[in-house]
Amino acid sequence: MEPLVHDEDYFEKQLKLVLLGETSTGKTCIVSRFCQNEFCRQYYPTYGVDFVLHRQEIRNGKNVTLIIWDVSGQSLNSTMLENYVYGAHIILLVYDITNAASFIRVNDWLAALRKLQMDSSPNIALIANKSDMEHQRSVSMDKHIKFANENSLSSHSISARTGENVKLTIQKICAERLGLKLSRVEQEVQQSVVKAEIVTTTQNQVQPTYHPTPSTICSIQ
Repeated sequence: MEPLVHDEDYFEKQLKLVLLGETSTGKTCIVSRFCQNEFCRQYYPTYGVDFVLHRQEIRNGKNVTLIIWDVSGQSLNSTMLENYVYGAHIILLVYDITNAASFIRVNDWLAALRKLQMDSSPNIALIANKSDMEHQRSVSMDKHIKFANENSLSSHSISARTGENVKLTIQKICAERLGLKLSRVEQEVQQSVVKAEIVTTTQNQVQPTYHPTPSTICSIQ
């Protein structure tokens, strides 16, 4: 795939980034952590799709405006899915490392994408969320890496709760899409982990997700 722009003649671009995956995998938490460095403990399921505009520096003062589409986990079999991913430059396939079923369903999301006519040829990334819950992991990294390699996906592990790798992962994927390369220093800057309060949860609690204010988000149902 040819890069959208070369480093020497870069000018600000817009990229459409779409998050897909099952309900309660933490997609909206990822958006919250990336855009506002926040983690909301209250659960508000996404209906249809929410989208957010976010301006992000990629490297050396080079910025990109991200149009982030947070798609409901119930949209897999929806006739609207094609509209949600239309024109996407980047697609994040998100699963919860403590929920094996959410990992299995990634294959269904990927199959649904491959049935669509996607002229934008998006970069597709496999995102293992909730890396802070390693003690409850039910999907091994070996399975994760094997699936990513077999399907030509970039592979990433993050925690929306602590912030670990969230900013760096999205920054790297955007840079790759734009044909830019992050230096080691630039990657190290984004490696900092946000300290999160550890809370005791019960088995029946649902992973909280971000519920932005109406001024920052638009919802399509």
